[in-house]
Amino acid sequence: MISERERVDERLASLAVVLPLAMAGFVVAAGCWTLFAVAGVHLRLELGLSDLQFGLLLAMPMAVSAALAIPSGLAAQKFGARRVMLVCLGGLAACMLILLTTDTFPGYLLAAGGLGLAGGFYSAGLQFVTSHCESRRLGLVLGVFGAGVTGAGFNYYLVPLFHEAFSWHGVPLAYLIVLVLIIALLVLLTEPEDAEADPLAETSVRVLLQRMRRKRAGQLCAYFGVVAGSFFALALWLPDYLSAQFGLSVDAGARLAQWFVVPGALAQMAGGYLADRFGSARVVSRALLVCLVSLFVLSYPPMTLFIQGVDQTIQVEFALPLPLEGLFVVLLGLALGCTMGSLQRLVIIENRPVAAFVAGLLLVSAFSVAFVLPVIFSGVNYWLGIRSAVFMILFLLLVSCLFLFARESRRHERQSLLHPGV
Repeated sequence: MISERERVDERLASLAVVLPLAMAGFVVAAGCWTLFAVAGVHLRLELGLSDLQFGLLLAMPMAVSAALAIPSGLAAQKFGARRVMLVCLGGLAACMLILLTTDTFPGYLLAAGGLGLAGGFYSAGLQFVTSHCESRRLGLVLGVFGAGVTGAGFNYYLVPLFHEAFSWHGVPLAYLIVLVLIIALLVLLTEPEDAEADPLAETSVRVLLQRMRRKRAGQLCAYFGVVAGSFFALALWLPDYLSAQFGLSVDAGARLAQWFVVPGALAQMAGGYLADRFGSARVVSRALLVCLVSLFVLSYPPMTLFIQGVDQTIQVEFALPLPLEGLFVVLLGLALGCTMGSLQRLVIIENRPVAAFVAGLLLVSAFSVAFVLPVIFSGVNYWLGIRSAVFMILFLLLVSCLFLFARESRRHERQSLLHPGV
């Protein structure tokens, strides 16, 4: 008879193997989302791509990820998360082979669509790690797994580095080698039993949504979508924004943008850990307030103020210097990452039996917002001619999110007090 203590120790030992492997896979998968954000600039020059073609390359990985997120989550519950993870990693490796061999736009577009398998890996990987941890550690574990999105920022450093030394085409080769290594480790170090399949698992989206109707999963997924979608949209937008705002090269702007992505991704661990200790609602509210302060400062464009004095007109120039702007960008990334970690923990812990399906909903929500926001950014920049308008838009969006979240949290607390068994 296995004691409770031995069972806990065995679970922790299994988690110590599973979590690093899942996180490493997600680091590479997240890198696939932003591969064309920097490499596409060089590819645009090589092939003479139009704005529409370049936009398609940027949008395809996220659009396909959104389409695959829920089916992959359902497949993970029915056939096993480990199997789905291996299929997604194998598909990403095949995409890297395409990038190494093609030299036409249709070939690159096909590979860009295949990179959307990263979304399937996220859904299955989240199910994989949650099945190995206890509720009291769930926030921290989810934060560690979610921190794999740091891979989205690595491209801002790797692509310019490879382009200067050899060619940007060396990046897919590096990804291919790492993918093969992760697949091999996942096969060798984990067993099929590590993520048991449930052939009788419900696969009807309508039925699953009905089961979740009594809970607030829909609202929480929407809040997560706004926050995470804003994070991903800024990750794609910042290289061009920083280079244009401060007269930098695209590569220099990309290197600066990683200071938003990497700290923000790592802050998910802090968000999950703090949510485990103090509660998700409190952490989300505080972190969103920090986001609003940062966005308020970043929203101010460079301006000139004319003051009519007694003898002359006094001219005052106002513009944030690059170091100060960078400081608030980093603070914004940290606060967004902390919010994502806390919200992810909150929605998963309330819907743990269908964690993979909920993970798919989270990803669809986030990528839908991340797909729409850059289009809105472009339109507002064109109509207003103010680059910092993107921060104004996010300020209004997150103010609404904070207000609705606070109201929903109070309502949920009242219901819990009145009906503790519900």
